[in-house]
Amino acid sequence: MTIRFARILFVLAAPMLLASCLLPGRFAATLEIGGDRSFTFTYVGEAVVIDPSSAVRVSSEGSGEAALKTDQPQEMAEADRQRVIAALSREVGFHSVEYVGENKFRIDYSISGRLDRSFAFPVNLEGLALIPWLVVEVRGDGTAQVSAHGFGDSDGNGSSRNPNAPEPNSHRQGTFTLTTDAELVQHNSERRAAPGGRSSLIWEVTPEPRPAPSALVRFAG
Repeated sequence: MTIRFARILFVLAAPMLLASCLLPGRFAATLEIGGDRSFTFTYVGEAVVIDPSSAVRVSSEGSGEAALKTDQPQEMAEADRQRVIAALSREVGFHSVEYVGENKFRIDYSISGRLDRSFAFPVNLEGLALIPWLVVEVRGDGTAQVSAHGFGDSDGNGSSRNPNAPEPNSHRQGTFTLTTDAELVQHNSERRAAPGGRSSLIWEVTPEPRPAPSALVRFAG
């Protein structure tokens, strides 16, 4: 994903940011990409409902109108919890979705396929997944750009975070691991290993501001 594309995505999503949305909490995520374009992505951990506008609560259940937020986050209404669970559960890849309190859902997600087109996770408007945390942009030159903007705060080559973007996610904590036997053209990971001829990149994800995980791979054909 280019810097320009990321900015366009943010501008297009800005109206939706006035509503509650889903962000990563504590998690472990893995992405395996083969030189033959095969891929497997997994995410096991929390998805947290937040209100980026800091102006309205998640639900207006019982009032008929949106209520102003108090100093403490208000618990989601039961109807809203079930709506999110139902929306995510019927999508391919979500093996389990459960509410665990404090506006957090525990999810177990995995999907395998072929990168003959771009892939994004998560994207589910009913489930409040308005902006994807991970995008694999498949390009016509035989490469794929991996950009995990949900796990960081700037583009992959280290430029500063968009000053108009929401503050860093204080809930996120985990690891994102990319393993591939495709040609690794570039990346911004500080940890790299090569088990069995495959490249393995590991990003530690924390609440503190840091560059979003980014990598470019080239397929065998």
